[in-house]
Amino acid sequence: MDLEKRVEELTQRLLDAQRAYYVEGRPFISDLEYDRLFDELKAIEDEHPELLREDSPTQRVGSDLASDFPEAAHTIPVLSLDKAYSAQEVVSWMEKTGKAAGGHLSFVEEEKIDGISMVLYYEGGLLVRALTRGNGHVGNDVTPNIRTVRSIPLRLSEALDIAVRGEVYLPKADFERLKEDQPDVANPRNMAAGAVRRQKSSESAAIPLRFFAYEAFWSEESQTPADHLSILACLKRLGFPVNPHFAVFSQSAEHGRRLLEAAGLDAPSYAFSDLDGYLAKASKVRKDLPYEIDGMVTKVNELPIREVLGYTEHHPRWAIAYKFESPQAVTTVLGVTVQVGRTGRITPVAELEPVALGGSTVRRATLHNQEYIDELELAIGDSVSVVKRGDVIPAVEEVLEKNNEGHSTYTMPASCPSCGSHLVQRGAHLFCPNKDCPDQVRGRISYFTAKGQMDMDSIGPKAVAKLYEMGLVKDIPDLYTCDFDKLIGEKGYGEKMTASFKAAVEESKKKPFINVLSSLGLPDVAIKGAQTLIAGGFSDIDKLLDAASRGDVEAFTRIDGIGPQTAAAIIEALDDPVMKERIRRLRDAGLQFAQVEEDPSNRPEQVFEGQVWAVTGSFEHFNPRTKAVQELEKRGARTVSSVTSKTTHLLMGKGGGSKKAQAEKLGVQIVDEDGFLSLLGWKDGGAKAEEPAGGQLSFDF
Repeated sequence: MDLEKRVEELTQRLLDAQRAYYVEGRPFISDLEYDRLFDELKAIEDEHPELLREDSPTQRVGSDLASDFPEAAHTIPVLSLDKAYSAQEVVSWMEKTGKAAGGHLSFVEEEKIDGISMVLYYEGGLLVRALTRGNGHVGNDVTPNIRTVRSIPLRLSEALDIAVRGEVYLPKADFERLKEDQPDVANPRNMAAGAVRRQKSSESAAIPLRFFAYEAFWSEESQTPADHLSILACLKRLGFPVNPHFAVFSQSAEHGRRLLEAAGLDAPSYAFSDLDGYLAKASKVRKDLPYEIDGMVTKVNELPIREVLGYTEHHPRWAIAYKFESPQAVTTVLGVTVQVGRTGRITPVAELEPVALGGSTVRRATLHNQEYIDELELAIGDSVSVVKRGDVIPAVEEVLEKNNEGHSTYTMPASCPSCGSHLVQRGAHLFCPNKDCPDQVRGRISYFTAKGQMDMDSIGPKAVAKLYEMGLVKDIPDLYTCDFDKLIGEKGYGEKMTASFKAAVEESKKKPFINVLSSLGLPDVAIKGAQTLIAGGFSDIDKLLDAASRGDVEAFTRIDGIGPQTAAAIIEALDDPVMKERIRRLRDAGLQFAQVEEDPSNRPEQVFEGQVWAVTGSFEHFNPRTKAVQELEKRGARTVSSVTSKTTHLLMGKGGGSKKAQAEKLGVQIVDEDGFLSLLGWKDGGAKAEEPAGGQLSFDF
């Protein structure tokens, strides 16, 4: 057998099959046949590595070798787009652009995919380099990971030197399927960005990323088409997936149709007067698309006119992005501060030019981790949009304009800002490994005393910091032996204040086991996690300590909602001698370390059994809203933190945010506070609700 010829045949057959499936949506061979051909090619390449080609389909599986993503310069302008937030702004821009061009123009309207901008460089028709946007001049080389994206051709149908710009994205359905294993990932764009930047391309290959191409730049000017429609047609011919949802706007629909026919494309055409309705319809149907979009992009169709219009420092003058929703605030990043949490987790926080957002002035916003910063390619001095996640926590959502100072993407420090220990990587986050790190100690104690935990409201973070500074409290159990009177005379601390501290400590001894367990700071064991453990049979601390000492992972994983990673983390934490000593001292102090069995006669009717509820917003009668969660769970409901296809009900207070939109999209039943009170039987003939001073409800059964 001529092996070289057989490799050529197999390669071409598999590449054709990949294009038919991932680009054209018309598979022509079965999965079984594809796997057979793939395995044959892989076997030949393993035995004869000299026959391995750069465009081999086997390269899509990725490598287990780590990558550090070197930087490389772009050879084309990779800029942001100017923004508009109303159809009228887009129309005004079109008119202004037409006047600047000195003649009649046509425009192409495309969906703005909410993904990761990527530039693919081909030489002689082979993919040689894939760069992120970076700062517009330099980007990260993520070629090994991009090679795993099956809708991106490794070899073009023509031997061209060409740069192709497009968007890497993750379909909604794939995100919903995968987020069970990655609950911290907020949306498909974040998951796609994380996949693009995995250190091992084999991990990237496990995420079913897709790609849409929308621009191309030829090395030879003579090869460049005359208009954008011809670029789209050429991209399709070369084997790239092109988003079919685009339209042409011109002085008449008929003129637009002629332009489409000349390019050999099939798409709707409209007159300029139709733009308002088109954008409104695009906003309405976006929820039904299989991928996320956050706006529409309007581009001048005629390429020679683009050259006339040119660029600013930040964006081309020949395109504009219409955003469906205006960012809640736009500001500038002045710096980045690194915080250390109670578990040692390191969180970068953007220091912002103060800006009004949601009724308050925002000066800081979370950046989550280095991976998130890299996804945004955020640098100090950048102009950014800021939103309130869950209507509470400000977060940097998007980089709108890059800085003029030349700052590159921010990189977090290698050592802990609190104790100086060398940071270690765990998953997507950095951690300080020093359990005696001052910030961690203060954080653990503050978490223990917080509202909803042990409810020592008067002993807040400032008081904890003062107690730690004076050496009065060095660990959680010290709260129960502390001589609070030593605070008297310190600024802001008198007899009344210290008396409230003592009373809070004594009252905490009455807290049930669920509160004590959730306040210890075990991994993934807040109130809900503690409830899960108790319901799973761990009714006292000794049962937990015994399972941990035996390393009995299965004792935890057999409980619905606890996976192997969480189980291992809980076991490690409970088996730590420091944690064991902490528990011993707290038990000696008189805290409750066993669940008191509830009288079955007092158990409320299980009216929500079999239902899955999410809770969002703020409530008049359930403050904090964990009280609403407790009422749901007491009546048989399973509560979740996000709205998915499995969610049956959303309890919505004031400010439902994104959860409301997701619930409406999925057809989840939305229940307001009044409706919830009725379901509980606390209104309209149910149990009497009495409103005490302070705004909390007490219930007379």
